[in-house]
Amino acid sequence: MIEPRLTAHIRIEVLKRLTAAAGGFATVLARGDPVSGIILIARTVRGQDNALLEGMSAFDGSTDWQEIWADDAATVARKGSQAEYIARRRANDGDLWVIELDVASRAQFDAIIGATS
Repeated sequence: MIEPRLTAHIRIEVLKRLTAAAGGFATVLARGDPVSGIILIARTVRGQDNALLEGMSAFDGSTDWQEIWADDAATVARKGSQAEYIARRRANDGDLWVIELDVASRAQFDAIIGATS
């Protein structure tokens, strides 16, 4: 039997509200399929510590957020800038959501992500 899960647009709303409750700012950069779209989170901690995370479904039904792009010279050389990486992913998957979460600390970000897993 398939377990029910939250739709993509509900998960996006949860991320927006948790970020606002923590004093941060969330904005949807790209809208995807409202039911089953994959979600990329663009992390920004006070304009620094930029990264992209993708939610991977675990066997127990939870979401494991994995960093797939980081703002360092090696990653940029391999995968291009964050905007270029997102553009390539969106070209291959029009159902992809991208939401940016801008928070005051990495601990706040980790708490938000932990609440959505």
